[in-house]
Amino acid sequence: MLKIALKLFSLSILCMLLFSSCAKPRIELPSYDGVDLHDVLAEKSTISSIETDMSITFEKDDTEIKGNGILNVAKNGDMTLRIYSFGFLAFELISENGLIRSKPVIDSQKGTILTYGLRDCLFWWDVEDSVILEDDDRYLLQNSSRIVWMDKKTLLPVQQVIALQDGRELKILYDNPAVSDNIWYPSRMRIELAQYAVTLKIKDILFALGA
Repeated sequence: MLKIALKLFSLSILCMLLFSSCAKPRIELPSYDGVDLHDVLAEKSTISSIETDMSITFEKDDTEIKGNGILNVAKNGDMTLRIYSFGFLAFELISENGLIRSKPVIDSQKGTILTYGLRDCLFWWDVEDSVILEDDDRYLLQNSSRIVWMDKKTLLPVQQVIALQDGRELKILYDNPAVSDNIWYPSRMRIELAQYAVTLKIKDILFALGA
């Protein structure tokens, strides 16, 4: 009995060690208590472009398409997006000076999500002529066409609503905070417009600084 008990005890210790070594490390979220929000936003305004490696899921009604994407988007909205499926290029979009080219050609709603949606989703702090309001445990960064809700402690976005010129609303939800080069960002984002939805899960991200 003693040998069996010792074996069971050793086995339990081994399982605990294996579990602890495989457990996902706990991320210590940033705290900006007492920090001026304007200073944080000014620091982020130095970011000129963002490059990401991500998984992407397109949804329309009950249809779902998944792939892996590489996106490079500039602060002015110029971007290049390539989506791969099973290692092959399945979709490419280039937007320059407001002119959109894509293969295959996409409809206007999907084009809106993949241009305005992706740009404002990632550059969430770049809200021109904005005012800052407070709502319980959140800040609201708002202008005539955009509202961004931010967590007061982390100063990370929680939700964003963008009013489009045709009266529709682009909704963005943020989750899963992560950090790269001391810059915190939400690594999961969901963009919704009418019957379309796009979910991004960022694997890697690079923030380029500029004027």
